[in-house]
Amino acid sequence: MIITPEQAALKAQEQFDALRDFVRQAARAERRIDTVERGLMRQLLALGHALLSAFIAQQGDGDLGPEVETVAGQTARRLPQRHDRRYVSIFGELAIGRVVYGTREGRRIERVPLDERLGLPEGDFSYVLEDWGQRLCLKGSFAEAGHSLEMLLGLELRTRTLEHMSRRAAGYAPASQDALPSPPPEEEGLLMVVTADGKGVPMRRPPQDGPKPHHRRTKGEKANKKQMACVGAVYSVEPFVRKADDILDEVLRAEKAGARPEPQHKHVWAEMTREVDAKAVNAKDALFSRLETELAARNSGHDRPVICLMDGERALWDMQREHFSGAVGILDLFHVLERLWAVAHCFHKEGSDPARQYVEERLRDLLQGRVGYVIAGLRRRLSGEKLGGPKRKVVRSAVEYLANNREHMRYDEYLAAGYPIGSGVAEGACRHLVKDRPEQTGMRWTVEGAQAMLHVRALYLNDQWEDFIEFRAEREQTRLYRTVAA
Repeated sequence: MIITPEQAALKAQEQFDALRDFVRQAARAERRIDTVERGLMRQLLALGHALLSAFIAQQGDGDLGPEVETVAGQTARRLPQRHDRRYVSIFGELAIGRVVYGTREGRRIERVPLDERLGLPEGDFSYVLEDWGQRLCLKGSFAEAGHSLEMLLGLELRTRTLEHMSRRAAGYAPASQDALPSPPPEEEGLLMVVTADGKGVPMRRPPQDGPKPHHRRTKGEKANKKQMACVGAVYSVEPFVRKADDILDEVLRAEKAGARPEPQHKHVWAEMTREVDAKAVNAKDALFSRLETELAARNSGHDRPVICLMDGERALWDMQREHFSGAVGILDLFHVLERLWAVAHCFHKEGSDPARQYVEERLRDLLQGRVGYVIAGLRRRLSGEKLGGPKRKVVRSAVEYLANNREHMRYDEYLAAGYPIGSGVAEGACRHLVKDRPEQTGMRWTVEGAQAMLHVRALYLNDQWEDFIEFRAEREQTRLYRTVAA
């Protein structure tokens, strides 16, 4: 049924009058304030629905005459039947009646002028509703987001609907990231830092034909497999000169060496290995290409020193040589510290003072540039002491780790230059980007769903969400309407 502007305005006036009467009656009845709040919210939604209906009615039905020109420059005729369109706003669902143009009924609709005038989205759901819904989905499960929307707005959005919203929105995320301007140069620190790491995402089991075979997991076997997401970040920071004793106080005695400079404009991103348009996309290649693009834009014309700070995974350092060959490569100190503690516990009781002293002495050596001395000492103990198989494996692994990463362990030089030596930003990115959402209890993902969530969540964590929402709407509107011939 087509509603005239007069009817829509009258309906809105009735809703407003009802709202005013509700407040008066609540005051006379001396109702508790929270019950009034709830009632007001329901009636305000109804008033918003009526006012939005009035706005739509005032736009007419989009009738531009018997014929119009299409995007392709062809002529389309006005079809005899009006076509209603479903539109779900934050105030509720509406049916928008409009004139459409094409060749004949049953064929493809070529142009809908009212859709162009209103700037309707491609799908049924308003950009505002998608924005609010996705903000909830970024923090909790799709099901919980649906429950919250139903409680707040009285709208029932199924889990599958919210999942599809996330994937559609995520399709615009890489282009949105490319289109964002670089941070103002005066807000950047004097050092540019790139960091990367990996974090597992729990995956759904692929569908199986026939009954599931009974399988009892062996010791150490997990119920669900994970696929690695490659997580990285770019940020700038001011130099922070320290000495070996400052680091020892910080990592072993929790005593900070002065006010640490804060990272500026930390932008995180994550990629998973997947297929895009039937082509394989490698997670590390995709991530490092993204990081390289952002770093080049932010460092253009400034030539700030670039630090690449990572753990000892060889594949990551291969990527560093390919994408950041001129960067100063630094092995994350906390991964080294983990190895030192593991070795200490091969020779001393866990939690003992001798174990702690052993770690402090070896760490001091490393921080003062004596990496070769530490490696040689471990090799001597490996050959001179009787160690059981597991302990021997731990020590040998530590020796190989230090030897393989020796070129990235010139910590005495890094500290004197004020370079960061701990990849806390990468660890934080893994935690906030992956663990705090895709790895929540009970979460299971497809590759496509996980990648969509990682992309949109990265924009949210980067404080780029509002820009992204506006970019997505403008890009979709351009694709749908703005190429229509005037």
